[in-house]
Amino acid sequence: MTDEKSRDNTRAHQADPANRARLRWRSRRGLLENDIILTRFLDAHETELTDEEVDAFTRLLDLSDNALMDLVLARSEPEGEIDSPHVHALLARLRRA
Repeated sequence: MTDEKSRDNTRAHQADPANRARLRWRSRRGLLENDIILTRFLDAHETELTDEEVDAFTRLLDLSDNALMDLVLARSEPEGEIDSPHVHALLARLRRA
C-alpha cells in the first residue's frame, strides 16, 4: 500500500508542471555554486526523481546557502530534522553530479 501511495505521489509531482516549476525555482540560490550544482542536477534527473527524493531535495532547499554548500561539498553531514536515509542518498547523488 505504501509503495502504491508513493508511486501516486511521484506521478502527481512529475505530472504537475506547477510543482516541477516550483522545485526548479526554489533551486535558484544566492550562491552561484549552489545554483549551478542544483540546476545541473535537476536538468539531468528531474523527471526520474521519486517522491522521497523530491521530499529530501525540498528539505535541503530549506537550508541556508552556506549550510547547503557545506553538505554538497561533504564539509558537513546532515543533522537533526534532515538526518534521514533519503537525504543522505540524495546528497550522495548531488555530490557525484
